[in-house]
Amino acid sequence: MTRHPISSGTRLGRTAAVAAALTAVAAGTGAAPLAKAAPATTAPKLKLIAASSSVTLDRWEGEPGVSLDLGTYVTVDGGPLELKVTRPSYKKPVTAAQIIHEGKKTRTKPLPAGLVKDFSGLPGFLKVTISKASGAKVLDTTQAFCPNSAAGRIRPDAPATSKYPEECPRNPFTLGSVWGVENGWAANTGRGGESRPADLPPGDYTAKVSVAKTYRDLFGMADEQKTIKVKVRQVTEGGGGPAASRPARSAMAGHSGHGAAASAHAGHHGVDGRGADSPAPPALSHALEDLGRATHLGDGPGHTDGSRNAPALKPNSHRPTGRASVPNVPKPDLRSLPAWDIAISDGEDGDAPGKDYLAFSANVWNAGPAPLVVDGFRSPGKNLMDAYQYFYDANGKQIGYTPTGSMEWDPRVGHEHWHFKDFASYRLLSANQAEIVRSGKEAFCLANTDAVDYTVKNANWHPNNTDLSTACGEQNSVSVREVLDVGSGDTYTQYRPGQSFDVTDLPNGTYFIQVIANPEHRLQETNLKNNVALRKVVLGGKPGARTVTVPPHDLVNAP
Repeated sequence: MTRHPISSGTRLGRTAAVAAALTAVAAGTGAAPLAKAAPATTAPKLKLIAASSSVTLDRWEGEPGVSLDLGTYVTVDGGPLELKVTRPSYKKPVTAAQIIHEGKKTRTKPLPAGLVKDFSGLPGFLKVTISKASGAKVLDTTQAFCPNSAAGRIRPDAPATSKYPEECPRNPFTLGSVWGVENGWAANTGRGGESRPADLPPGDYTAKVSVAKTYRDLFGMADEQKTIKVKVRQVTEGGGGPAASRPARSAMAGHSGHGAAASAHAGHHGVDGRGADSPAPPALSHALEDLGRATHLGDGPGHTDGSRNAPALKPNSHRPTGRASVPNVPKPDLRSLPAWDIAISDGEDGDAPGKDYLAFSANVWNAGPAPLVVDGFRSPGKNLMDAYQYFYDANGKQIGYTPTGSMEWDPRVGHEHWHFKDFASYRLLSANQAEIVRSGKEAFCLANTDAVDYTVKNANWHPNNTDLSTACGEQNSVSVREVLDVGSGDTYTQYRPGQSFDVTDLPNGTYFIQVIANPEHRLQETNLKNNVALRKVVLGGKPGARTVTVPPHDLVNAP
């Protein structure tokens, strides 16, 4: 059984803005700066370019290496590069297809079966060779390419904004994704994608970068190699290196310690490219830190997939008026994903000492076709808000609302924001699926932390409300708006006190972690029959040294 590979806490090796880099490479694309792109009648033309002939990579003290962002980009001309990546169920492998736009029509070109194995990008897209100044080779590796990563325009007549999502999802239970680079844009090949830090000591090197033959043939790219001079410099904390601010670690986003705005929604499957000013993620769960799985950290602001940090939608300033009603319009469809990031912990601060706890990550997502929109309005002088769910017609006009419980202010350290009650429930079931233990966590601040399936109807590729530091309000808030958009989900890791399962005295054997969306049916949905997900676990060991084995869930091996 293999563990899901997770990059833990690497930092960006370079902090130059994408726009500045692309300005330098526009002339290298061969396109006249002011030329209008001809209507696309064939597949887009892709080209590998280098933003500069030399780069400097900072190796920060205590880090395992440097991020190999060598300033290479894939430019797209003659139409957008668009890929649709899906799996019909966890029993089926991931498949990918290129969507080619020809005027107002599109055609689909399937990628070879088995080429794309997950949703993190095109594997083995780049071939990278690093040599010392003497010519001795020190690294020969490949890099995945996420087309959604760190993209920018290379022509002034290109679309001003990209319609494609930011970054490629890393949630192991993702169901569908869309990757794309706009016509006249370029995407950085060293950001996103699944890659490990390169263990390069400080010094001077030469990098040779090329696109693998499989992808050159697939996309009709030229067989050419880019040569880049690389300087790796050592940087220490406290000013012991060059005068540069330390960039944020690539936040493997998720709900990580929903806490004060300074500790950001960190913990989800990581991506490079949030930028130098992104807040560093909070401390890891002991259980996941011990296993080297720095992901999905539970209940704190800033948790996104590493690229998402969008502002919250503005709440209504007044309670809804008129008669409450549930109109016959599209509604959200809340679904649960199977649990993952499952580990035994000795508990966190506030847990009873000497106990064994089963920690895990869980996600509830919205399959649409309408967003879940919940407003809370405070009762003066109380740490409670009355909650209302809103409904919209096909044009986005609000046409109804209904009371849907309440929100409460959670003052505990690591929370400190408004939680909507009864959004999800977690239970540990015995082998015969009778309830054994129930998690104390049932109140949540909703945020679009994970892109679960961006191929469903009305999926919003650019959701607001992605970050708990903007979505969940403050102690003095009089109202908040919490949204779970179509195609997105909200991940929490159950490791904070009272959230994980106390398994100290449970006998060894098979159990199931049950994740239930909308357990009290207080929220109006299109379907209430798909709200439950199960994940099998096997407990072993003895008190004080319990173990957990997590079998694959169909084709997904993500313990």
